[in-house]
This record gives sequence, structure tokens and C-alpha cells, in this order.
Amino acid sequence: MSKRRVFDIDFDDTTVPAGTEDAPAPETRRGPMAAAISENAEALGERQQAEAAIRAENDRLAHEYVALKRNGQIVGLVDVQAIRTDKLIRDRVAQRDPELGELKASIKAVGLSNPIRVEEVEGGYELIQGFRRLSAYRELFAETGDDAYARIPATLEARGAQVETLYRRMVDENLVRRDISFAEMAQLAMSYGARTGQTIGYAGDPVDLLFASAGRQKRSYIRHFAQLLREVGDTLKHPEVIPRATGLGLVKLLDGQPRFAGQLRALLKGHPDRDAQTELALLRQAVANGVPKPKKAKPVAPKSSARTTIKLNRPEGTARCTASSGKFEILLDRDFGTVDPRRLELAARAFLDALKD
Repeated sequence: MSKRRVFDIDFDDTTVPAGTEDAPAPETRRGPMAAAISENAEALGERQQAEAAIRAENDRLAHEYVALKRNGQIVGLVDVQAIRTDKLIRDRVAQRDPELGELKASIKAVGLSNPIRVEEVEGGYELIQGFRRLSAYRELFAETGDDAYARIPATLEARGAQVETLYRRMVDENLVRRDISFAEMAQLAMSYGARTGQTIGYAGDPVDLLFASAGRQKRSYIRHFAQLLREVGDTLKHPEVIPRATGLGLVKLLDGQPRFAGQLRALLKGHPDRDAQTELALLRQAVANGVPKPKKAKPVAPKSSARTTIKLNRPEGTARCTASSGKFEILLDRDFGTVDPRRLELAARAFLDALKD
């Protein structure tokens, strides 16, 4: 049987000395693994806080961007070839704009001060405002090949803008121009009506809708010009130059004379190469005097094939005279160009008077 050995174990005295009850406890010493875990946890927390702050800032910027875009305040450079012009029917005729050269010169000198407006669509952009500015950039790029004109400053609009809103913006932009004509305003109203199925002069009148800020009398003038364009607009080459008084006079004649539209068309077609001033002169003539009726051609007497030859012996030589339809010739060896014109006139008068019936 084994013997049990007894050891004396001396425990440290754990009695806290008097007066040291509130002293800080000695620091607990951590191992390397615990320290690493603690540091990683702190770093992870800081990173999560940073990521949360970045997400919050990105969300704020995204909402701000959407709001700015909705209000048409985001401007970027857009490829001129990526812009379509199909959504809105323009007020401009498809002929060369005589002022486009001045706009191009201004863009070359000082750049474009007012960006165009485009709407993002599938595969590119749709023009909302700035047809002349876009045309100028395209022509400058085609003429110079300069990449500076390959992209145009544009305000980026959010998708889905209502057609009514877009036309109202076009109208507002055009009304700022002092030179916009009644014909151009009428064309805008007609284009909007064709797009929405509304008719000028009936409920939902496009003129009242688009030009609500204009006076009642002005809207009446626009309706009259719309009537003018409906009846003879396809014959007019320069409707934008027609002043208010001339346009109203033409509409009055269209209402009062059933044949006037056809007569006016015939008058204009008789001058196929007319410029703006010539067309305006013809329209004013029609208002002042009515369209002149074609003059009946006077019957022309058939020409005779008879021919008479006379020889006259003169002191200065033999004069050979030939008479035919509408012509009498005298051949004589004499320079008639040296004779006093007054003597020639008297001789001619005496000759013709002697032939009176």
C-alpha cells in the first residue's frame, strides 16, 4: 500500500492593503490572437461605416441627378449624328434657312451659348428644341471635319415627356424670337393638332392650348393663317414672310370668292423660280387688285410669204429694196450710221406715212 505524501502549499496573501481599495486594477495582458481579432473587428466596423456613408452620398447624388434631369438642368456633349428629329413636327419649312450662315459664323467665333434640348430614347436621342442650332453644327462638321462640331452641347431631358409639354416648350422658345411669323405659329398649331387629333376651331383648339399666354386677338390671327396654309400652303414657298395684313386680306378673299384659291395657285405657279420678295409682291398684288385674269391673246394675222424686190437707181448708186412680212430693207452703198438721227427719223416717218391705207 502506497503512502500518501502531503505537501505544504503556501497561498499568496490576497488581503488588500489598507488604503488601496480604489486603486486601478492592473492591466490584463492579452495574447497575440485576441489582439488581432480585436483590431480586425475595429477595422471592419470602420469600413462598414465608411461604406454606409458612401452609399448615403451616392443615393443623395443620384436623387439630385434625377431631379436635375427632370428639370432639364443636366448638360452634356451629344453626337450630332445620334440625334433624331422625328418626334415634333417643326414650324420651319424644309427649305434653306437664310439666317443659318449667320448662326454658323457666330458659333465659329464664340461657340454655342444656348444648348439644345434632347430626350433620351432607345438607341440615341430625340430633339426637343434647337433645330437651327443642330443644323448649324451638322453643316459645320460636314464642311470642316473638325471634331469640335461632331458633338453639340445639349440639355438631357428625362424620358417620357408629354407631347403637349414639348410643344408648349417649343412655342415658348419661339415666342421669345421677335421675328417669328404668324405662318410659323399657325404651322406649330397645325402640327400639334395633327399629332394629337385635335382640330383648330373646335373643342380642344390647339391654338388656344399652345398660345394660351397670347391675347385673344392674336390667337384669332393665328387661326386665319392656319386657314391660309390649309387652302394654299402647298403652293407657298415663303409663307414666313407674309405680314399680318396681307395674310388676313388673302383669307378674306378666300372666304368671299370661291375661285380665288385656284386663281392664286395659278398665279404663284406662273413664277416657279420666285424668291421671297417676289412671292410677297404677288400676294400683295392679289390682295390689292384681285388675281388678274389671264389676258386673251390677240389673234395674230397669218404671215404672208409674199416678197417684193425693188431696184432704185440713185446718184449714190443702186438701192436694192426688199419688202416682206413685217420687214423692209434697203441695201445701198452708203453708211447710214453717219446720218443725223433726226433726218433718219423724219425720213422713216415720211416713208411710213406714205404707206398708210
